Amino acid sequence: MEEIVKVLSTEHLTHDVLRLVIEKPAGISFVPGQATEVSINKEGWEKKRRPFTFTSLQDDDFLEFIIKTYPSHNGVTNELLSVKPGDELIIRNIFGKINYKGEGIFIAGGAGITPFIAILRELEEKNKIGNNKLIFANKTKEDIILENKFNKLLGKNFINVLSEETLPQYEHGYISSELIKKNTDSSTRYYYLCGPKPMLKAIEEHFSTLGIAPEFIVKEVF
Repeated sequence: MEEIVKVLSTEHLTHDVLRLVIEKPAGISFVPGQATEVSINKEGWEKKRRPFTFTSLQDDDFLEFIIKTYPSHNGVTNELLSVKPGDELIIRNIFGKINYKGEGIFIAGGAGITPFIAILRELEEKNKIGNNKLIFANKTKEDIILENKFNKLLGKNFINVLSEETLPQYEHGYISSELIKKNTDSSTRYYYLCGPKPMLKAIEEHFSTLGIAPEFIVKEVF
């Protein structure tokens, strides 16, 4: 699959996170948690592909991506900061290992939140949020994507961990096995994990310490 689509709107959600809404090609099908490869349809950028997760739902009449940008890299995400409505992107095949299997704890680091945005949105739409929890690791409070949304949706089941800032009501440091254990209860069946490789390695070691079986771990690296 390769589709050329127009940008409909752009919006900054945080100092370095972009919300991009684009046309939805006829017949495209995906499940919450899946992603596609995106490039910019202009000279010199058509072949520079980057994977981005859909944060819209299958029934929406548009596609949405929430993208953490890295201006210092001078790459695709930096170039996306200058796209405007009417500009064109290229989207390709759909892939992704993360899908919802049942109640549990979602553990995300930074941009690793994106697969969980669509999953939690769909659960909200179906009134099936239940006792799902989200542990979200960031450097500072201003890095937290959709903080207000998750607060309203999850309440006390939304746990933020900040590595470079100490604030009341926020965990400080890194996600520990103790924090995971503290938020595990009788409703916790699955552990969903998405983030950068070093974080995944550390969390998987915590899972091993806690005796969590691999079949209950759903993960993806970005």
